[in-house]
Amino acid sequence: MSDINPSASPSVRFVEVEEDQAGQRIDNFLRTALKGVPKSMIYRILRKGEVRVNKKRIKPDGRIQAGDVVRIPPIRVSERGEAPLVGQGLVDALEGAILYESDALMVMNKPSGLAVHGGSGVNLGLIEAIRQMRPDARFLELVHRLDRDTSGCIMIAKKRSMLRHMHEALRQNRVNKVYHALVQGRWETRDNRVEAPLRKNELKSGERIVKVQEDGKPSITLFKVLRRFGQTATLVEAKPVTGRTHQIRVHSQFMGHPIIGDDKYCSDEVNRQMRDVGVRRLFLHSARLSVDLPDGERLEISAPLEAPLVEATERLANQHNEQEYGQK
Repeated sequence: MSDINPSASPSVRFVEVEEDQAGQRIDNFLRTALKGVPKSMIYRILRKGEVRVNKKRIKPDGRIQAGDVVRIPPIRVSERGEAPLVGQGLVDALEGAILYESDALMVMNKPSGLAVHGGSGVNLGLIEAIRQMRPDARFLELVHRLDRDTSGCIMIAKKRSMLRHMHEALRQNRVNKVYHALVQGRWETRDNRVEAPLRKNELKSGERIVKVQEDGKPSITLFKVLRRFGQTATLVEAKPVTGRTHQIRVHSQFMGHPIIGDDKYCSDEVNRQMRDVGVRRLFLHSARLSVDLPDGERLEISAPLEAPLVEATERLANQHNEQEYGQK
């Protein structure tokens, strides 16, 4: 997307559609070009004919092609819609969290506690922070999402063609995502496949919670035991075959082994006990990710677990060893 003919007006923009943007609906194009502008306003300026493509009116579902010139009328974005400036500490942390970057794709080790995007009381998310860090990038969009408290591998597309490629790969289950989770109790090796339908529910408070229900969406997660800490906890590998909201968290709870640090699905008592060991957040981490890139290259990325959680597992191991030694 590049502005042309800026002398036409100090406030009207004329934007030339680039090859990577060809085939988009005009409403989606404008939502990217006018970050922070309500959708209702975008549809209003389209209906009123204030948006022109090659000097002609266009309907909201009309598609644009490379080389088209889009007239965008002057619009003042509400200051309330603007994300707060990213602090230098977060900038440094995110720059250090980049695991892979090309001209079309970025993969980051998202920190726990950072939402992937703003909204629902969150002013600043990962994608808003990255857009501020890379002001010259013409296109930056999340390929997929992680829960706010989940850490690890997350992909950000830097070109629309890469976003389309990755979305198709996700639909065809060609993106291999592997999570690590510390769960309560002793997970048995035979429990390596959980197939239980999930349904999203909203409580009176407005909080969203997911439950196993017969009328829910089919959901499958594959589990593998990585390390046991006696009867106290188990470090497991989880591979979601389907991609439902809170899937790994709810399937773990369904098996009687909720993820430690989970304030929705694990008990407060267990979470309090494990905070003494050093688990002060949801112990769910997107550890590995692999997918074929458009040129056929196989991308395989691993994200290291943050030091406090590694140290917590070592404390659990030491406690277990001391208990075993004391019983002999």
